[in-house]
Amino acid sequence: MDSRLTSAKIKEIRSLQQKKFRAESSLFVVEGEKMVEEALSSGFEVESVWKREEIGEGNMARISSLSSPSPILAVLKQKNLSFSDISIEKGGLYLVLDGVKDPGNLGTMIRLADWFGVCAVFCSEDCVELYNPKTVQATMGAIFRVNVCYTPLDKVIRIAEEKGISVFGTFLDGEAVGDTFYKCIGAGGLVVLGSESFGISKEVSGLIPKDRHILIPSYDKKGKVLKAGQGSESLNVATACAAILSLIRAR
Repeated sequence: MDSRLTSAKIKEIRSLQQKKFRAESSLFVVEGEKMVEEALSSGFEVESVWKREEIGEGNMARISSLSSPSPILAVLKQKNLSFSDISIEKGGLYLVLDGVKDPGNLGTMIRLADWFGVCAVFCSEDCVELYNPKTVQATMGAIFRVNVCYTPLDKVIRIAEEKGISVFGTFLDGEAVGDTFYKCIGAGGLVVLGSESFGISKEVSGLIPKDRHILIPSYDKKGKVLKAGQGSESLNVATACAAILSLIRAR
């Protein structure tokens, strides 16, 4: 056994699979060669790095949260940004996530934010935790490049409105994305997406003007827009996020 990798250290790293211990220590784990490479070149503080070739396959399996442990694992210090760390500016594009619970969805949307040039992602305080191992893995390294902040969403929306920045929300009873949406959002704005089960909460939806409630249209096999109630009931929130960001950037 590597002299550094004591039983106590193994227990400590394994404990980071639990939210309680991540919160207490302000540490989190990344796994995989690409992820660790990006972590080492990011502005995150690296606490330790563990390689399978040095500690052995058995020990790597003991500290990994993956079913098939990767060749390398790193323990990093968390960066917990506050609202004051991020400036909302005209021309910028921002995601606002209300009550997203699935770590894979959150991680995927952070990855999408990186791909489509989103300036920051604002999460309600009841969203799944950023440093959940499944969230981290799903970002595929985007966690090191995208600013993510947990904050009351009414504050985010109020600041945007004060600055004259358009705020849109995705709703099943919203207006299909069209010219009005593109005219208002231009090159930027805030796009609010809700939880997988309940959509945008009543508290947050009440802050979004009715004419800013948008819907990604669905189509039949001939390309005709379907009416409400026809076709699939809804899209997965991460899929909806990809569609919205693509529509914005394609204009």
